Amino acid sequence: MARKIRDIMTGSPTSVSPELDIVTVARAMRDEDIGAVLVAEGDDMKGLVTDRDLVVRGLAAGGDPKEIKIGGLASSATATIGPDDSVDRAAQIMRERAVRRLPVVEDGRPVGIVSIGDLAVEKDSASALADISAARPNT
Repeated sequence: MARKIRDIMTGSPTSVSPELDIVTVARAMRDEDIGAVLVAEGDDMKGLVTDRDLVVRGLAAGGDPKEIKIGGLASSATATIGPDDSVDRAAQIMRERAVRRLPVVEDGRPVGIVSIGDLAVEKDSASALADISAARPNT
C-alpha cells in the first residue's frame, strides 16, 4: 500500500505575509534552510513562493528588493493535496499541473508541503534526484 502524504511531507510550513519584502523572505528562507514559503493572510493561503521565484520574478525584474512585496511574486496555490492522500496522487497532480511542490491542506489550513524530491526519496530511493534531495544542504 502506498504511503500517505503525511508520512513524507515537511510539516509546519513557513507562512509569510504578502506585504513582506523579498529581502526579508529570502533571509527567512536562508535561516530556515527552506526553498519555499506559503504566502498567507491569517489562515487564508494566497500562494507559494520559491527561491527561484525570488530571483526570476523579483530580482531579475529590477527595482529595489526591499520595496518588492512577496505577494506580487506568489504563484497561486491552485493545486493542493491532503495529508491522507497517497504519494501516487501527489505525483499525478504534480505531473498534471507541472509543479514541483504542493501545499498540504487539512480542514482548510496548510499543514505541510510535499516536494518532488520528497516523492523521489519515497518512490525510488536509488535515483539521482532522491540522493540530491536527501543530501545535507550546502552551506
